[in-house]
Amino acid sequence: MTGKRLRGHGLERGTRVDFTIDGQAARAYEGESVSAAVMAARDLGLRRTEHDQPRGYFCGMGVCFECVMVVDGVPNTRSCVTWVSEGMVVEHQDGAGPAGARDAPSH
Repeated sequence: MTGKRLRGHGLERGTRVDFTIDGQAARAYEGESVSAAVMAARDLGLRRTEHDQPRGYFCGMGVCFECVMVVDGVPNTRSCVTWVSEGMVVEHQDGAGPAGARDAPSH
């Protein structure tokens, strides 16, 4: 068991995959959504609004867009309907882009 995953639930785990969250190594299992893998490995927060309000998992079916994250460089990816995969790079989103993007110099 890693992170916040429960034992004794009767579910079979898929093959273990390694990915990164904000540059840190994380572990997940095939068949898990990106949001489930992030919540199990780190915390419930998936993004922050442009007004610095935390957001997380809400509808779980890709309708509400509360779970958007930057996945493999693509912002606004709905993490609840995106399956985690080996080597995937996931970043928390800040407003409409990667976390910390508002602090980056504009060109």
